[in-house]
Amino acid sequence: MSVPGMGWLLNHLDDAARLITAAASLAISIGLLRFTRIRRNLPARARWLALLFAALALTLGILSVLVSLGDSGVVAGLQSTVRLVGSVLMVSIAIVLWTHFESLVKLPLPDTVASEQRRLTLELASALQRYEMALRGSNVAIFTQDKDLHYTSVSKPIFGLPIEKVLGSTDIDVLDAAYAKPLDELKREALTTNETRKGEVEVDEADGKRWYDVHIEPLRDLNGATVGLTGAAVDVTDRKENERHLRLLMRELTHRSKNLLAVIQAMARQTARHAGTTDDFVEQFSARLQALARSHDLLVQESWHGASLTEMVRSQLGHHLNKDGSQVTIEGPDLMLKPEAAQNLGLALHELSTNAAKYGALSVPGGHVEIRWEHRPLADGGGIDLSWVEKGGPPVRAPEGRGFGSLVIERNLSRALDGEVTLDFALDGVACHVVVPQQHLTPSR
Repeated sequence: MSVPGMGWLLNHLDDAARLITAAASLAISIGLLRFTRIRRNLPARARWLALLFAALALTLGILSVLVSLGDSGVVAGLQSTVRLVGSVLMVSIAIVLWTHFESLVKLPLPDTVASEQRRLTLELASALQRYEMALRGSNVAIFTQDKDLHYTSVSKPIFGLPIEKVLGSTDIDVLDAAYAKPLDELKREALTTNETRKGEVEVDEADGKRWYDVHIEPLRDLNGATVGLTGAAVDVTDRKENERHLRLLMRELTHRSKNLLAVIQAMARQTARHAGTTDDFVEQFSARLQALARSHDLLVQESWHGASLTEMVRSQLGHHLNKDGSQVTIEGPDLMLKPEAAQNLGLALHELSTNAAKYGALSVPGGHVEIRWEHRPLADGGGIDLSWVEKGGPPVRAPEGRGFGSLVIERNLSRALDGEVTLDFALDGVACHVVVPQQHLTPSR
């Protein structure tokens, strides 16, 4: 038994359901299409699956509308066509789904994606912190600039300027024109040629001039278009100073080598002139070379700053000082001689000690040599008064002529030091008095 009006109600509910289904299907298809348009980074399999579902939803919506229109001939044909399209779409979805089932299952969940994103963010922040810490502790500054050469980022103060003053400015804005122009030209060349450029620039900072080794590369966006520059400025001032100091040392070494060769040449010539035999020449010349070498050893120890007078005396008379019952007394303040004075005074001390060992106070057990010096008051012109006095040796006879030793002591020493040298061959012992001017002294390091 049918309820009156129930059929009419069911028919209207059926029509409403078809319309709602059509509207929902249209909304689903539009939503899926929009989703694939926004999420362009979706894997291809997921994108195709979403598009197939959108087409299927649209097909179901169209079919619902056609069913509500009735079963006339044309409508019935359209219904069959749409059902066929829906079947094809269903089969396609099934094929795509099962073909890529494992890869689709492995797609990360939203929570997993968010967790991984947080992890990567923390790692990136940590890496950035380490990078900034490393740069702060180094002499390298990393920077970027736009196409107008305004600084857009700086890792640390650069060219002696704080970061806040550099950002937004160009080199022309913050540096003197003489220093900014070469740097600006180098960067514009890198922009024009779209190639890497390197160069050294000098900058006048508050604490003096500094040198930077600048490396510049074009900065490109994801499409490869040049949008500015990125570069690194390395402070190489210490290296430049070391290079300058090395060149100075090489020039000084060349100068000193020439002087040393001239001294050796003169020493050889004078020794040969006064030596009786070849053996005498070899013996005397070797001893004098060793005396010169001892002076140079002291100078090398002080990096050619000078030589200690006390150490100079000890080095030239060491073989007499170190034995038991030493026959030599030395007394005086520790003063520093400049290299040329040390070299010439060392040779003079060698000649005096050699003469004393052969003919004077050091040739007999009871002889004695006193070497004393003092620093003269600056009010009297400064300098050094040095005396060599021999006692207790054999009676001294004044030489008939002047040998090489006498020339070294009297003529060469007074000429090299521009000082006073007195050599006295007294009967009771040789005495030598030397005045070294103040300009041949140097402060102790």
